[in-house]
Amino acid sequence: MNRCDTGARTGLVFFGTISASISHELKNALAIINESAGLIEDFTLMAQKGLPLDPERLKTVAGRIQKQIQRADGIVKNMNRFAHSVDDPLKEIDLQDTLYFMSSLAHRLADRQSVTLEPAEAKGGVQILTDPFRLQNLLWHCIRFLLPFADSQKRIRMTIEEGAEEVRIQFSGAEGFVHGVPDTFPGEEEKILLDALGARLLTEKANERLVVALPKQLQP
Repeated sequence: MNRCDTGARTGLVFFGTISASISHELKNALAIINESAGLIEDFTLMAQKGLPLDPERLKTVAGRIQKQIQRADGIVKNMNRFAHSVDDPLKEIDLQDTLYFMSSLAHRLADRQSVTLEPAEAKGGVQILTDPFRLQNLLWHCIRFLLPFADSQKRIRMTIEEGAEEVRIQFSGAEGFVHGVPDTFPGEEEKILLDALGARLLTEKANERLVVALPKQLQP
């Protein structure tokens, strides 16, 4: 497989992985709504038999349904935003907002390893001109790589440092990886994304951080 094919497949695999994760989340929310509807049906049958209805139990079930509808609405909004991230190969984005969005997309993967993703708040926000979809793909690769190395607190923190020409996304909390970065990372997929984004991947052993350095203005 040549480099162009590998790059295309990397994007497709990322899109498929995120879509599958979102659909699982949506399915879980619908299952809870369906279960709650079944409870209401049971209450109705009990009332038809002359048994008294408990308003508090009805209220609890209604609240559960409303909560899951709100959850499903948020999932669909994320899915819509993610799908549209392929629309523009070059777009100005808020980097802090992108980190929050990626934390949301990756939380299911992180939950399976009992890790919490924590994007720190950046003062005033940081705007960069970049390829949104490829940047999300690169951040996903970094998060997936770091999760097994999460420390005893099981938190991966993401912070932004803004310079004159570039911004640096710093991943910390996965100290273990600095003692021996596998030869497989960054692999060919990550290198293709780094090249496309004009980015650099750095390992700061002294600070036990993985850093993605991005240009503030990606050239078309």
